[in-house]
Amino acid sequence: MFELGLSMFILLGVIEEGPLSLPPVPLVYDTDMGNDVDDGFALGVIHALQSRGECELLAVTVTKDHELAGPFVDVLNTFYGRGDVPVGVVRNGAEPKQGKFLGLAAEVKDGDYRFPHTLASGKQAPEATLLLRKVLASQEDHSMIIVQVGFSTNMARLLDTEADGHSPLSGRDLVARKVRILSVMAGAFEPFNGKPHREYNVVMDIPAAQKLAREWPTPIVYSGFEIGIKTRLPKEGIKQDFDYCSDHPMAAAYRLYNDDYRDQPSWDLTSVLWAVRPDRGYFGLSPRGRVSYDEKGYTSWTEDPAGNHQYLTVDEKQTERVKEALAMLASEPPHLCGN
Repeated sequence: MFELGLSMFILLGVIEEGPLSLPPVPLVYDTDMGNDVDDGFALGVIHALQSRGECELLAVTVTKDHELAGPFVDVLNTFYGRGDVPVGVVRNGAEPKQGKFLGLAAEVKDGDYRFPHTLASGKQAPEATLLLRKVLASQEDHSMIIVQVGFSTNMARLLDTEADGHSPLSGRDLVARKVRILSVMAGAFEPFNGKPHREYNVVMDIPAAQKLAREWPTPIVYSGFEIGIKTRLPKEGIKQDFDYCSDHPMAAAYRLYNDDYRDQPSWDLTSVLWAVRPDRGYFGLSPRGRVSYDEKGYTSWTEDPAGNHQYLTVDEKQTERVKEALAMLASEPPHLCGN
């Protein structure tokens, strides 16, 4: 009860600075790994925060339906010394294309994988909702945070799952009992170039995004398109900060994704940073309300004190703090303090 109450104070913005030393946040990361490199940088941030004792990555689930998406997640987990983190993948998902950098997971050098990992194909991984149910059932009530930075496919399907060997609860009831907050990178709460913006994660599976906003039973905090645009990772840092490793998988992915270096929008990284460090003052929070999406994927926001949703805001001072924190965490070497 104390954990739930504390999280609600944090969600409402009551706690801005927290001197308490809290246990690691149990976290699931749901990603469309392979469509943009921010998903990989965000996973690096998670590993850096886990090495600092701030979170524990329980599983990664994937909404990109390509057989190398799961293996590339496994590449990064292995690089950071946590190759035992389970990976679940979507079946019949919205986006089957390989993308520019997932092929790194299949590259061979000197008779072995260029980047070590054990998951050779997503076909060998469990289906995402089955893994989610297993992980949720194993956790304390109202303890988990889920960070969703891809399509809403897996979480929407999770709500419709039925009782199984892991839990007698329906998917919706299991989420309501185990999950504390869902941190989502989706939607657009400000115009972009003077026009309403159809954000990619929403547009790729509009029915799932609508269902999630309508039916998810716990608080949701959205990081909109505009937040990642305002807090780009400087290209100079990306060029230099990964040089501690002669062949860093994220540096390699970034070079393949971009023909030339550019400042990288930090969309997915912001959802991770807020989820694990909600009390550091990196972001502001909107009033409570409700998010919805129309049939074309445009975001609507209705302020409502009884609503279960909020979205992130950021001012000029916070923008600089977020950029600095994310640049440092995303490039932090693995095995900090031997953890």
